[in-house]
Amino acid sequence: MEYLLKTTVIGLFFGTFGTTLGGIIGVSFKNTSNKFLSFILSIASGLMLAIVCFDLIPEALTIAGIPSIILGIMFGVVCMIICDILVQKKFNINVQSTKSINSLLKTGIIVSIGLALHNFPEGLAIGSGFGASIKLGYSLAVAILLHDIPEGISMSVPMKNGGMKASKVVFYVILSGITTGIGAFFGALFGTISESIIAICLSFAAGAMLYIVSGELIPESNKLYMGKSSSMGTIMGFLLGMLTITI
Repeated sequence: MEYLLKTTVIGLFFGTFGTTLGGIIGVSFKNTSNKFLSFILSIASGLMLAIVCFDLIPEALTIAGIPSIILGIMFGVVCMIICDILVQKKFNINVQSTKSINSLLKTGIIVSIGLALHNFPEGLAIGSGFGASIKLGYSLAVAILLHDIPEGISMSVPMKNGGMKASKVVFYVILSGITTGIGAFFGALFGTISESIIAICLSFAAGAMLYIVSGELIPESNKLYMGKSSSMGTIMGFLLGMLTITI
């Protein structure tokens, strides 16, 4: 029981600290122009694409076949489409609306949901890692903390600029990181947890993030500002994602 509690607390701390730090940085930005907002969203797009391409899908491929991964990805996409529709209804957002505030708020909320889904398999990795060795567990936890910082920024900036109070933004950012602790608990509980379950979780998260990038971040970024800074932001985010994954 002590081991389970310790692993869960470690997963919870590292999962929430990175996103919370990023969230605080995000809400600290003042007088952000559309060009800057577009750049931040583009960085988030590149970062998520790197995580999908070099982390989630490759890891899933080592433990499951292509059909299972495609099924998981499609399930993740469908789940995010449903979440998107529910968020639109909740905040009375018209898809055709040109109001950037409502649109930004929706983007921030969808990103927070996607990151919460993505953080669960990260927690599984931490919990399973500690089951193998303490060194591996801490290495995974630190790596996850580092790439959670820009994720927290990408979540908080659109929500803050969408009209949400800074305190509420930080609350949602912290909330999205809690699933890392939940994942760490189950990873530690089952030790080498069923590989098929891990593969499904990884591919599900990959599908959710692919939808966020293609359906929310890139369209919103282009709507805010059409220029080379958006493209450069995506490239920088992609490289940043590669860097944090390989650390």
